[in-house]
This record gives sequence, structure tokens and C-alpha cells, in this order.
Amino acid sequence: MTPQVHHHGAEELCDAGLELYARALRDGHLPSAEAATAPCLIDNGILQPAIDDLDRLEPVAPTVALQRLLRSAEERISVERRRGQRLADAFEPLMRLERRAVGGEESPHLRLLGSKEQVGQAISEAMAEGKHQLLAIQPHEGLVVPPFRYHEAAMERDQAFLDNGGRVRALYQHTVRHAPLIIGRYERLRGDVEARTLDQVTNRLIIVDDTVAFIPASADRSLALEVRHPALITYFINTFDRLWHLATPMHPQAVQQPTVNGVTPRQRAIAALLIEGHTDNVIAERLGMNVRTARVHIAKLAATLGSESRAQLGYLIGQSGILDPEG
Repeated sequence: MTPQVHHHGAEELCDAGLELYARALRDGHLPSAEAATAPCLIDNGILQPAIDDLDRLEPVAPTVALQRLLRSAEERISVERRRGQRLADAFEPLMRLERRAVGGEESPHLRLLGSKEQVGQAISEAMAEGKHQLLAIQPHEGLVVPPFRYHEAAMERDQAFLDNGGRVRALYQHTVRHAPLIIGRYERLRGDVEARTLDQVTNRLIIVDDTVAFIPASADRSLALEVRHPALITYFINTFDRLWHLATPMHPQAVQQPTVNGVTPRQRAIAALLIEGHTDNVIAERLGMNVRTARVHIAKLAATLGSESRAQLGYLIGQSGILDPEG
């Protein structure tokens, strides 16, 4: 039999591969010759030669197979992200040159802000003109504390907005629920202000009324876009509202997240990302903590579930039911 030519990605399985893998799981093994119709099973290490019979292939556990495929996909995504970052870094000075060249001829709906100072000034001006609401998504960046002068300036800006009758709604990651800087900020503000948290949030977003929004335009946030297109503003507000209803209140009335079977809410969030095959670095970035803290929580989770390896941990997470909707 001539092997079929497979054109799917390295981290995927074809229909023939899935069928053979299912049969190998049912029977416990498979003749080596039959794997020729689905070489992806061998390439991904999903079928492995038996120790006592090299002409027989035995399947690895589905949880292990899934983690291998997800890890391959994550590595490919990481390569593309690095490539994208290199392109962004290369084009950033070109974008600055373009802005100087076109002057005031840019779109009235989009304006590129070329420095953090310019971004701060634009936000302050928008809030000074705003009357109704400020919606903000503020991803936490590994306990990075802004300079005191920036923090105080933002406090004054927010309080002035509240004093003019506006309301403030802010979304953070769960990792800031006990951060003194964040808690102190909301204890000092007077007016209609609320804050909630999620395991993960989107990139930074600030919306003033239904008029203007600010989003990052570069990885280090030195560039930002000021957006005034009505359709985009409506989309941003709808996105914020849906996240807001999923979030856990933090201020003014905090709601405590429950610990289930000895597993904390933060460990459950980590568990959800672990079974998706994410690396420690990605988990830390997504949840707004440093890598060392993420690894401490992973170790505690492994100890709680009695895991002795990363592969076993993924299996035990699935068996434990800690990620079930009922908790």
C-alpha cells in the first residue's frame, strides 16, 4: 500500500490518524505497518514501538498526546509572535516618520499618539470633556509600579471626572485584588466608581463616554491609537460590558472567590491554562504575575492533586473536576 501524502499541520491529526489512534486505544496496540497510512501518529510520538516487539505500536495516553500537540502549536505561535514583534519594532520608527510627514492629514477617526506623554495628555483632555462614563481595562504587568508622579496625576484626573458627575468602571486581573497600590487608589476616590476582576483581561483599553477610545499601538505602549469611529467605539463598549458581567466585584463591595477542595481560584486559573498546553511564561503573562510566582502556584497545585510530573498534572486536573462549571 502506498502511503497517502498528508498536508495538514505538524500539530494536527488527520482523519485517518484519529481513526487509527482510537483503534490503538481500544486494542492496546497496533501493527507497525498500519501506521504508514497516518505518519503523523509516529511524527508526533502518539504511537510508540513496544519494548518487547518492535513490529507493534502502542498508544500514549490521550492527555499526554494532547499536551504534545498543544505544546507544538504553542511553540509555533511563539515563533510567529516573535516575528510579529520584530516587524513591529522595525516599523515603529517608520510610523513616526509617516506621522511627521502627513501632519494633520490623518483620518479624523484615528490618530496616532507617538509618546507616553502624548497619550497621557490626550486621555486627560478627553476626560476633561467627558460627562458620563469612563470604562477602563487595565492589565496588570507583573507588579510593575508606575512612577509616583504618574499615579498621582491619574488620581487627580479620575477624581475631577467623578466630581463632574461621571462614573468610572475598571477591570483588572484577579492578581491585583490585594495589591496595596490598587486598593489604596479606590479607597481614596470619591464618587460613582467600581472595580471588578477577571482571571484574564484584554490588552489595555480606555473609553470616555461613547466618543473616544484609546488602545495600544506598540508592544511597549509608547504608541497608542486614539479612536473616534462610532462603530469601533460601540464594539469596544459591548466588549467591555460582556467582560464586566463576567467579572468578580472588587470595589466598593468585594466578593471573595471560593477555594474548592483545597484549590484556590488562582490555581484554578492556572490549571485551565495548563491543560491548554501553555508554558510558564505565557501563563504568567496572561494572569498578570511573574514567572516565579506562577511556578510556585503550579507546584502547590501539583502537591494538592498528588502529581509527580507535568504530564500527570494535566491528567489529574482533568480527572479532579476543579474546572467543572459547578466547581
